[in-house]
Order: sequence, then C-alpha cells, then structure tokens
Amino acid sequence: MQLNTLDWTVVALSLVVTFLPVLFYARRSARGVDEFFASGRAAPWWLIGTSMVATTFSTDTPNLVTNFVRVDGVAKNWSWWAFLLTGMTTVFFYARLWRRSGILTDLEFYELRYAGKSAAFLRGFRAVYLGLVFNCIIMATVTLAAIKIANVMLGWPAERTVVVCAAICIIFGSISGLWGVLTTDLLQFVLAMIGVIAAAYYALAHPAVGGLSGLVTKVPPDTLRMLPDFDDIEGAISIFWVPILIQWWSVWYPGAEPGGGSYIAQRMLAARSERDAVAGTLWFNLAHYAIRPWPWIIVALASMIVFPTLDDIKRQLPHVDPGLIGHDLAYPAMLTLLPHGLLGLLVASLLAAYVSTMTTHMNWGTSYLVMDFYRRFLNPRSSGRQDVWLGRIVSALLVALSCWLSLYLSTAKQGFELLLSIGAGTGLIYLVRWYWWRVNPWSEMAAMGASLGASAWFFSINARGFQLPGDLALIGTVMIATIAWVVVTFVTPRVPRDTLIAFCRRVRPAGPGWAKIRREAGVNAATDHLGLALLSSLLGCAFIYAALFGTGKFLYGDVSRGLIAMAVFIGSGLGLWLLMRSIWRAPAAQSEA
Repeated sequence: MQLNTLDWTVVALSLVVTFLPVLFYARRSARGVDEFFASGRAAPWWLIGTSMVATTFSTDTPNLVTNFVRVDGVAKNWSWWAFLLTGMTTVFFYARLWRRSGILTDLEFYELRYAGKSAAFLRGFRAVYLGLVFNCIIMATVTLAAIKIANVMLGWPAERTVVVCAAICIIFGSISGLWGVLTTDLLQFVLAMIGVIAAAYYALAHPAVGGLSGLVTKVPPDTLRMLPDFDDIEGAISIFWVPILIQWWSVWYPGAEPGGGSYIAQRMLAARSERDAVAGTLWFNLAHYAIRPWPWIIVALASMIVFPTLDDIKRQLPHVDPGLIGHDLAYPAMLTLLPHGLLGLLVASLLAAYVSTMTTHMNWGTSYLVMDFYRRFLNPRSSGRQDVWLGRIVSALLVALSCWLSLYLSTAKQGFELLLSIGAGTGLIYLVRWYWWRVNPWSEMAAMGASLGASAWFFSINARGFQLPGDLALIGTVMIATIAWVVVTFVTPRVPRDTLIAFCRRVRPAGPGWAKIRREAGVNAATDHLGLALLSSLLGCAFIYAALFGTGKFLYGDVSRGLIAMAVFIGSGLGLWLLMRSIWRAPAAQSEA
C-alpha cells in the first residue's frame, strides 16, 4: 500500500514537531559532558520515566509481541512481563543508590565500588563490550523492524531504509545530547501511543474481526489465556515458571537489568533528586507493563483472524522479500489496511518509536565509549567540548555499524533470544554487589566469562544437531555462571578497605552485608528500611499486574474478574502510596547526592 500526499504530509509535520527539541538543546548540550550525557542532573521524574518508556517502545517491539501471540498465545508475553519483578526491585532497592553515587555513567561504578587495575580493566572492557558490541546488536534488531515495516508499507528495499533511518537518527541523536533525547522521547511517546491505539481500533473494526466480541469468539481460547495452561507442564515451565522464577533476576537485558543499568541507570543518574529517580522509574514500569501492551496484543490477535497463515501474509504483501516473511510481519501487514491520513500517522508513530530508541542507544553507547574508554584510558586530559564533538562522531559510527549489521538478521525474536542468551547468568551479581562488600571485580569477570562460555557451549551443542531446549540451556548457563562467580569471590583478593569505606560513605548501602564496613565508616543506613523496600516492591508488582490483567479481562468481556483485578489495583496502589510516604519521611531520603 502506497502512502499518498496526505500521509506524507502527516509524516513530515510529525518529524518537524519532534525535531524542535533537538534545535532548542543543541547549544546547551555543547557546554560539556555533564549536559550531553546526563542533562545536567536536573531532569524531573516524569521526563526521565517517559523517556525510559519511549526507549523500550521500539519498532521491533510490536513485531516481537505479535510473533509471541500468534505462535504461543498471549501468555508467551511472560517472557518479558516477568521482568516487572526486576523493575520493582530497581525502583525500591537501587534507584536511590544510583542517584547517590553521583557518577556520570553506570560503568564509572566499577572504580567507585572496586579498586586497582582489575576495576579499571572491567570498566574499559564493558565500555567496549556493551557500548559497541552489545549495543550494536540491539540497534540492529530495532533497525531490522524498520526495514520490514518500510518494505511492507513503502515498498522500500532494505538498503534505502537503512540509509534514510541512519540519516534521521544521526541528525536527532548526535546534536542535542541527553536533554534533547529526553524531550524528543516525550513527544515521540505521545505520538507512538496515539498511533498504536488507532491501529488497535481499526483492527477491531475490520469486518472479519467484528469488534471485541468477535475477536474473543473467533480466536482460540488457549491463545487468549493470560496465564499458561498449567496442566501442560512443559509449556508452563517454558512460558511462565522459568521467566518468573529464574529469568528476571539472572539475565542482564537492556531496559530490565537486575539492579538497573544501561540507559535506565543513565536516566536515574540524570534525575534532579533521589525522589525523582524513584518516581520516574516507577512511572516507567507502570507505563511499560500496564499501559502499552494491550494495543499491540489486540492487533496481534486480530491478525490471526485476518491473516491466519503465513501464506495469507504473503498474498497480502506480494512485493515483500520472501526472506522477511514471518509471523512478526503480521503487525505491519495489519497496518496496510488503514485509511490514508491515519496510515501516515501510523508511519510517523513507528518512525518516532524507532528514533526514540535509537537516539537513546546512541547517547548511552557513546557515553561508554567516550567517557569510560577514550577519556579514561586514551586521553584523560581531553576537554569537555572535545568529548562532546567526539561523542557526536561516535554516535554516527554506531548508527552506521548497527544498520549494516541489521542486514544479516531475520526476525526480532532472533535478536531477543540472542540478547537473553548473552546476558544469562550475570544478573544476580548486579543485585548482590550493592549489598555485599565481599564482591570484587574478579567476581564480575568470572560471571561474564562463565556466562559467555556456557552460552557458546550450549550453542555449539545445538549446532551439532542435538536440540537442547532453550529453558534448559538458560538454567544451565545460570547455574554455571553463579557457581563460578561465587567461588571466584572467595578465592580472590578483597577490595581494599579504604575503597569500601569511601563507597559506603557515599552511597550508604543498607543491609547486613555492609554492617561491618558501615561501623568502620561511621555510617547509619538503617533509615533506608529494606523491609519497607521489599513490601513496596511486592505491592508495586501487585499494582501493575492487576492493571495489566484487569484491562485484559475488561477487553475480553469478563467484567467480574476485571472488577476484582481493579479492586486489587486500587488497594495495592493505596498501600504503595502510604509506604512511599513512610520511605520519604526517613532522614536518608532528604540527603541528595
């Protein structure tokens, strides 16, 4: 389906509006690295939280959710819904600690928490590994979705798409710095939400679907389930039990890192206060898990009626490269049925989602490569302005490299599973290192090395023809990595006492794991109330899951269960609000880093 003049006008106007913050903040971002990479540490909670949501709202996400729903049903989304547990621990256990640290990038943590050459090596290695390798894989997956959507809706070949997308991202992301990224994210999130809600509305209005009632009656009941069939033990383990019991704390995945990290930590470090860091991260989790999923799911379910097989998708999209055809392509195929004008809005919203994700990863990855590698190891005397200009160049190179890599991927699910396998087994140490002084840089290196080695070993087993289930490979990798880093922790040297004391005085970690160091440092962290943090995390999970399930029940026409879920939502929300008031009354909350 070709866009007409009205559609292109809508796309152009959307680009102009979302580009305004880039122009406004271009000069401010050039003042120095604090402005370019951390927005002067003055961002309010609603802005950093919305920016987190916009970043995780990418062009590949609706395609991934559609693939999940069409192949394994709605319950398959527990592959990422389970990460809410990670998000809630980040909100109530780690957001304040990150903000107190006062560092510029989360990798600077290594030389704050540890000491010596091993800490420096860890910082430099992860700067390249995450900022270049890992980051480019993520950006390539996002660009792959853009390639598919452009091929479906515009008839563009992959090469043209990557050139246009790269040009837009370089202009948006390399000029404005983090302030421009944050404000652009806000506008792009609003635009993207309007687009996906409109897509869901028109999907339900399709004659073959027949509205919500038609959708519920025509889609197989097992597909509609929000929880798996627990009588199917193998399916329940894969879809629900592994994500909810193991994956959420053991896997490092961008946007859902145990303890916070990557661009989530970047946003918390850019917050104007501890309260803003906590509130912003809480808002992100609410919007990410409770507000956004259902428009995508509705379109995915409707696509099962309109395009029940891959052959139906091929017939609808005869011009699309056959190598790109998969269940994930059902989402953009549904968009081709929209009327003109709205079609342009959908293209603009998808472009906004793409740009918001890419610009965040550009700024985040560049901060690692410039601040944690170049400035730390190659040119410590470089000026702030030099670093900003180098950051702009590196941002452009990251986009170019990731766009080239996107030409070698085939599905969003492939990229998602690759990232999960690479990050498996390392998550626990990112939780523990804040609350146990004995963890050292060798512990983290052991976790990364064992995780990567185990993942490669399981991959080689499958490559030789023995198809080991992914869940067993994940569990095996987690066990190997955990045993490795725990053993290494006890057989390698301890972090110097003066480093631990300095960290303790600056960050004020609570819990018994730091009791001895706190006494030596003269720090009282009892006011952080870990018991209240745990209860708040549990209530936060109930609050958001109730909103997610309650919305689903209402959409399915199950009003009675929907009302029960909404009662849980209101009750847990009230309890969470009262607990947060208690937390903020604590003296430690009044001290801002």
